[in-house]
Amino acid sequence: MDIIVFIVAILVSLVPSLLLYKWIQKKEKDEKYKKIYKSAFVKGIIAIFPIILTSLIFNIIGRISGLKNLNPLLYQLYYKFIVLAFAEELVKFIMFKNVLKKNKYEYSWYNLTILIVMVGLGFECIENVTFSLGSGIIEMFIKGISLGHAGYGFIMGWFYGKMQKTGKKIYGLFSFLIPWLLHGLYDFGLSKELLVLNDNFAVISISLELVCLICVFLIIRFVRKRKDSEIYTEPCLRKTLILWI
Repeated sequence: MDIIVFIVAILVSLVPSLLLYKWIQKKEKDEKYKKIYKSAFVKGIIAIFPIILTSLIFNIIGRISGLKNLNPLLYQLYYKFIVLAFAEELVKFIMFKNVLKKNKYEYSWYNLTILIVMVGLGFECIENVTFSLGSGIIEMFIKGISLGHAGYGFIMGWFYGKMQKTGKKIYGLFSFLIPWLLHGLYDFGLSKELLVLNDNFAVISISLELVCLICVFLIIRFVRKRKDSEIYTEPCLRKTLILWI
């Protein structure tokens, strides 16, 4: 019975990510960008390995500091925001930059946004498989449809594209800072050390689940409406114009 639950949990958590991936690919008419999106998706899957290593390093630093014994709640703040959220968002961003480095094409605001979304979808898939161990079907269904990493990727990509479009690096800061803080706040909102103070703190994570779900609808709208606005489809990044943040 547990095996059946595990298999169903995997399926309900993977299907939304894979459907969104396939739909975005179907909407893309340029074959070279389809290949790049596929590469970004694979990079997101592979990201699990450097993320584990990066998280391990941050975790060791946190334990050496003695923060856990000094203040468990403060340690959870460090753990959720740095060991988990920062490590994941950093590696995903690096994977995105790696895709750009290997493919010397012109990229529009739309292309850049979708590339990071694809990295997020790839990582979402592999993370959901690991989370399915010991998780219930309803829990994984909610995680599956909210598509947190795709949502964070959309925010990151949209602001990164805006930075390239306007040349204002402040948007590059937003592109990393906003998804990182939202991600960290979501994870921290689920901390037992926080919930033991007051169960009402759970509303933090519930609210951010809704934010991520809204981002899914924004991604769909963004893909469907991209042709209606040249600002999103005209090239804004070339090999010589890549800004890091």
